[in-house]
Amino acid sequence: MSRTIVIKLGTSSIVHEETHQPLLSTLSSVVETVVNLRKQGHKVVLVSSGAIGVGLRRMNMPSKPKSLSGKQALAAIGQGRLIALYDELFGHLEQPIAQVLLTRGDISDRTRYLNAVNTLNELLTMGVVPIVNENDTISVSEIKFGDNDTLSAITSSMIHADYLFLLTDVDGLYTANPRKDPTAKQIEVVTSISAIRSQVSTTTLGSSLGTGGMETKIIAAEIATGAGVTTVITSSKRPENMFDIIEYHNATTTMNATTPTAETHFDVSKDVLAPVPRPRHTVFMPSITPMRDLKAWTSHTLFPAGSVVIDGGAYRVLSRRESGGRLLAAGVVGVMGAFASGQAVRIVIPASGNHPAVTTSSGGSSAHSSRPVTPNHLQLTSPPFSRSASFTDIDAAEAVAAAEQFKDDDVIEVGRGLAMYNYAQISRVCGLNSSQLPQVLGYADSEYVVENITIRIPPSSAR
Repeated sequence: MSRTIVIKLGTSSIVHEETHQPLLSTLSSVVETVVNLRKQGHKVVLVSSGAIGVGLRRMNMPSKPKSLSGKQALAAIGQGRLIALYDELFGHLEQPIAQVLLTRGDISDRTRYLNAVNTLNELLTMGVVPIVNENDTISVSEIKFGDNDTLSAITSSMIHADYLFLLTDVDGLYTANPRKDPTAKQIEVVTSISAIRSQVSTTTLGSSLGTGGMETKIIAAEIATGAGVTTVITSSKRPENMFDIIEYHNATTTMNATTPTAETHFDVSKDVLAPVPRPRHTVFMPSITPMRDLKAWTSHTLFPAGSVVIDGGAYRVLSRRESGGRLLAAGVVGVMGAFASGQAVRIVIPASGNHPAVTTSSGGSSAHSSRPVTPNHLQLTSPPFSRSASFTDIDAAEAVAAAEQFKDDDVIEVGRGLAMYNYAQISRVCGLNSSQLPQVLGYADSEYVVENITIRIPPSSAR
């Protein structure tokens, strides 16, 4: 069966940590594996780091410079040489490739995001292997914040991949650093990322050249699995294991479909065929209810321009799938920051009872609570504006004053969405019924103030 596969290769798998020489044996094995996957009918995207590392070798520099401009210059020097190296290796096997350089800014704009999706899909249809990298030469936040783990997860979401393989210098996720702790145990299957964080140590892995480590891979797995992508961490030293991993999971899926319980489907004594041997890897199982494209785009590719503070009832209702991810003004407590209509916003709840907040009798989402529902950690009191008051006389100063009640330390982010109105307009309609929006604002393009909301933290976890 044909699959769409994204493979992420980190800097530590591309260049030597000390000499900065390209690791040709590893690269050749990865290239050969990609070509063989293509011959089996799979579509493959390669997300590759390494531009700065290759730039270091070209300039005979011992380590990465500390300045942003220095890193960007090395990325500019190394990116051309890196893609030339890939072109040579793939060229020997007559496999065409394409270079795709992205920044978060490219995919934060909806039109440019869709253009990138269309380009990637067209390349895959043509039989080309896209090689994706962050455009570090002009990308400020990415070069400071992260590496290509997040980019590979977003790419997987963009093209609705079946698998994301995070190739690294260890063969899976461990309870501790296996290089230093001989008692470290590999975790084979992860079904809950929030639960696994308490079982593993992610602070000690990563190289001096890379910007990631195991923590960024867990973040990437969270993004990809939320979009329905099976995510695998395995060793870059044996990339051919990807064939066995895919075969193993195909066999497991088939056996699960024909056997009643997980406890018996590997029991050969019950005349059930044994699966292929399990290659060493950690698999993060995909969500059974993956986010649709627009929600995934809102949640993971946009930088939020501000925040909308909601009450406990709205929070509870938005956490339910049937809410549709749409917030009514009735559940809004206030806003933080300046944002325009159409921009991404954080959805936050008060962290304590130190600030005014509305009671939760209505639950401000597309559904309404029949009774007050308040999480134990929220002590909600009186609204900044009375719901029974006339809002036609509220001036901008009063709205801004209400919006400034909350600071970053006073709230907990629980999700993200797209604002249907700007910050001043939402601050004016806090706690109102949607039927009152035209009276207050003079118009109403939508009865909802925020749409396409993805709640990342359920009420039971936001403490």
